[in-house]
Amino acid sequence: MAKSFHPPVRTLMGPGPSDVNPRILEAVSRPTIGHLDPAFVGLMDEIKALLQFAFQTKNALTLPVSAPGSAGMETCFVNLVNPGDTVIVAQNGVFGGRMKENVERCGATAVMVQDEWGTAVDPQKVADALKANPDARVLAFVHAETSTGARSDAATLCKLASEHDCLSIVDAVTSLGGIELDVHGWGADAVYSGTQKCLSCIPGLSPVTFSDRAAAAIENRGRRAQSWFLDLELVMAYWGEGAQRAYHHTAPVNDLYALHEALVILEEEGLQSAWDRHQRNHDALAAGLEALGIEFVVDREYRLPQLNCVRFPDGIDDGAVRKTLLNDFQLEIGAGLGPLAGQVWRIGLMGFASNQKNVLLCLGALDAVLRQQGLAVDSGAAVAAAQAVYAAQS
Repeated sequence: MAKSFHPPVRTLMGPGPSDVNPRILEAVSRPTIGHLDPAFVGLMDEIKALLQFAFQTKNALTLPVSAPGSAGMETCFVNLVNPGDTVIVAQNGVFGGRMKENVERCGATAVMVQDEWGTAVDPQKVADALKANPDARVLAFVHAETSTGARSDAATLCKLASEHDCLSIVDAVTSLGGIELDVHGWGADAVYSGTQKCLSCIPGLSPVTFSDRAAAAIENRGRRAQSWFLDLELVMAYWGEGAQRAYHHTAPVNDLYALHEALVILEEEGLQSAWDRHQRNHDALAAGLEALGIEFVVDREYRLPQLNCVRFPDGIDDGAVRKTLLNDFQLEIGAGLGPLAGQVWRIGLMGFASNQKNVLLCLGALDAVLRQQGLAVDSGAAVAAAQAVYAAQS
């Protein structure tokens, strides 16, 4: 007979999901009510307002898609990309490749702008591609590339899109709540994210926001979106304004309680304070990793503080280290993807997991496990280096 599942208690310092704030776990456990209950409709309005705060926008078309970040990505593409369109896709990691896949499944042509993994998207290459393809309708790029830990210049890329009469689609799955994300100030047209990264919420929802220009393109597209479930013209009958909401799907009520609580926590802390906290803990982690002889893949200027992609030392058994961390320290870090597989670790410092305790735990655990593997490590130096950064910042 099957028994109830009780998961082990882990510290999640991989590329996501991140540790969930206990306040959010408590919110999930609150009584379920109907997805058309007037009380729930009121909560939906609060969630929209809080998402506008988090995205730094007043876009009316702002909502959480009832599925994870990949569905947020698909929502943007199926609503804005038509068969026969030309779309410029900037790729500097795994998730730019997923954008290409979405473009092609929409029956459009993807013109790829490629940059080396671990570097930022090159705006000049994008400008050249836009000039060479004057019929392009959309520019798509990843703001915070989770596979490499690189941050691209979203403000410049969105401006380029606008100057060439293109809509911009921006992957901000790992951005939201961790680094600056100024949807209005940058003029971004369609932005999608996820709940399981820097919001430290449970996985399963994808916040999205669309500019007035993007909303007009959806309204005037002259065809039905290829996805019924993700068709925003249908979804907005449920997520629109006013007390009367038309049934579209049964919303994940308790998951939305969790998202609301996560956004309340973000509002309480303040966006700038949240960004500063992620940077502070990154600085301490970086000092400790460098004391262990571990190097970053991404140049300092373009590093994501919330996702640290580092090359592990030669002669180290990648899988054995991660397995030991998980089994002996209950600590999860991530492996590399694509061409970086077997060469790097991805260490997350996202949301609730971005704190001094986790930084010191991770460095101390790596110190011990690397010494077990025979690496000449100055024991204690990593933790001491991180503590020195914290002391200097206090």
